[in-house]
Amino acid sequence: MIAALLLACTAANDGTPTLPSTQTTTTTTTTTTTTGSETDVDVVKGMIAGRIAFEEAAQTVAWRGGWPVLDGDTAWFVVAEDGRDWAVAGDFDGWAPEPMDRGPGFRYLQAQVGSDPAGLRYKLTAGADWGPDPLARSYEYDGYGEISFVEAPTDHPRLDRWPRAEGTGVGPRELRVWVPAGAGPWPTLYMHDGQNLFDPDAFWGGWRMQDALGSRDPVLVVGIDNTIDRFEDYTHVPDDVGYGGPMGGEGDEYAAFVQDVVRPHVEATYGAPDAVGVMGSSLGGLISLVIAQDYPGEYDFAGSLSGTLGWGRFTLDEETIEQRFLAAPPTGLVVYADSGGGPGNDGQCRDLDGDGFSEDDPDSSDNYCETRQFVDTLSANGWTWDDDLFHWWEPGAEHNEAEWAARVGMPLDLFLAL
Repeated sequence: MIAALLLACTAANDGTPTLPSTQTTTTTTTTTTTTGSETDVDVVKGMIAGRIAFEEAAQTVAWRGGWPVLDGDTAWFVVAEDGRDWAVAGDFDGWAPEPMDRGPGFRYLQAQVGSDPAGLRYKLTAGADWGPDPLARSYEYDGYGEISFVEAPTDHPRLDRWPRAEGTGVGPRELRVWVPAGAGPWPTLYMHDGQNLFDPDAFWGGWRMQDALGSRDPVLVVGIDNTIDRFEDYTHVPDDVGYGGPMGGEGDEYAAFVQDVVRPHVEATYGAPDAVGVMGSSLGGLISLVIAQDYPGEYDFAGSLSGTLGWGRFTLDEETIEQRFLAAPPTGLVVYADSGGGPGNDGQCRDLDGDGFSEDDPDSSDNYCETRQFVDTLSANGWTWDDDLFHWWEPGAEHNEAEWAARVGMPLDLFLAL
């Protein structure tokens, strides 16, 4: 049976400014019209003078020191021009909006923020609209949604934004990094569908990972946003699941993106950890296992929640993740796989077409049969229950973020036990 595949997408926040659109690189430096000796403050002043395009300046700073740009006891704020009269208000000015000046294609403000701006919060406002700064490096969520930091706090957790990361043939997407309080490095967990992990306004309330993480030992979580190419990125082979013909199959390129683009940047920025894991749900669960199998010895943990583990055999005759694991078992890896749903009224997982895979059982739900077959096959081929192989079934649980949020603590605890 073709289980729910859950195509997650990015939703814009009404009333808030948007990120500039530009071609970028994937490292902490960006090719621009700036010179190598220019500081972020120099870049801002060059932008105001019209020497550097706003898009170039925005992305250059975003992958260096980050926005806003600190300059003594002041900070430079910028936002793309959209015809509204934007202002900045925050802890540093008693939340009294300070109007931004107009530049070529953007608005900007140099505001007094004091000698200790770490942890100071602010928002952008235009008339009745209040919203977060879409360029701000660091932010968190409060009762009113996302709120930006002038400078990252170190006494409590935060989220860091790295916009438009791309490479290895993978299109640009945002990285959202949960940074614990204090100094790292911390165990690092790479997760997919990043826009659904922390935002309380995401589908089904999102995963609310900050709630699960807040009560546990520190973990650095790198949320990697999906794009419209989610089916391509998160699958290792093509399959036909009824959306107009075969699709998918670029998962190895996405795995290389995580390994060769995202990981080096994260480790250079936050430190090289002792334990590294990868985890996701639905197709994100599938690609987590693909990444761990593509790079044996590089990941200590792979977690799949309701993973689409029958991919490749729903309609076509392609290699499944089970076959990949049997052909080249990744070493030193702890695997966690779960599902909700169940096998149906007869209590059996049936292989109706006799291809050796039970993904075509019409009574199975939430990828139960595919997950059960995957872990049972690993157990029969050298993996050990409750040592390097773990399985959980939440009977009847549906295929959505609320259900994954309810049980994400189990794989988190397994990862932390490493």
